[in-house]
Amino acid sequence: MKLAYIVKRPIITEKSMAQTAKNQYTFEVDASASKGQIRKAVENAFDVEVIAVRTAKISGKRRRVGKLRREITKPDSKKAIVEVKSGQKIDIFESQT
Repeated sequence: MKLAYIVKRPIITEKSMAQTAKNQYTFEVDASASKGQIRKAVENAFDVEVIAVRTAKISGKRRRVGKLRREITKPDSKKAIVEVKSGQKIDIFESQT
């Protein structure tokens, strides 16, 4: 798997923004990516040194759609919380006011 396709997008919520103070950043990643692949992808993309990677699989939520109110399931996903070395930061998480 190419490293460019592993990290899909940052997850920006109140909780994830609070974790940036502890040098932890949250990303949505490819479901089949391993912790080692995630580490390499983040290091290459953002030029930081990764200390730890924690992952969690997120089950797809059920939704009722359409006139007949049929039920569908959103696809499953995976998120990774990446801790970087002290003093380094990832710029896309910095608030722009």
